[in-house]
Amino acid sequence: MSTAGGTKEAELITAVLLYAIRCLAEGDQHALRGMNFGPREVAALREMSLADLYRAGSLQAHCLDIRLDRHVYWRLLAHLRRQGQSEELQRDLIQADAPLEMMQSLFGVGAREYTRLRRALTVQPAIGRPPEPDEAISHALWRVWSERAQQDTPTGLKPQDYLDMARETGASLRAVWGLTRRWAQYGDAASGDHAGQRERRLVGSEPNPPRQPEGP
Repeated sequence: MSTAGGTKEAELITAVLLYAIRCLAEGDQHALRGMNFGPREVAALREMSLADLYRAGSLQAHCLDIRLDRHVYWRLLAHLRRQGQSEELQRDLIQADAPLEMMQSLFGVGAREYTRLRRALTVQPAIGRPPEPDEAISHALWRVWSERAQQDTPTGLKPQDYLDMARETGASLRAVWGLTRRWAQYGDAASGDHAGQRERRLVGSEPNPPRQPEGP
């Protein structure tokens, strides 16, 4: 048993005992065996009282053998980084006035969490339907979206793509989400005249029909 004094030993053993008690309450025998709790140790754990845990706070030694599983450790850190990046991206999208439907579709964010994030980031509530972007912005967005859609990525557009398209074209994030979702219903982005015709239909810029020849 280690005899190095300090409150860190007491905090460690109290945390482990609380974890073991929870495993016992939930019937997680596998976790208890993994910590080397046998039948006698489990029986003693059942009899442990809250006062015993309080007394453990004064210990200056611990009975634990701590070892790091490096493989799990690096997987854990990678997961934490991905989670942190996802949360940062969600904040960026909310600050750019991402609609609820977008956050639900991309991240599974519910209405309550969406409202909480907007309040925390002091984003003004959206009032009414956002105006459609003008023709120049719509055409620019169509071109940018077509290039990304033609890449045929297995998972489609990523959340960052919507933010990048908004910044690149000057369109609002609500317009980017609404228009690209509308265009996606027509299938993959095509090339050539068909794409141009479809673009004109969707952004409301159908060219004027050719003039009929005047009579004699």
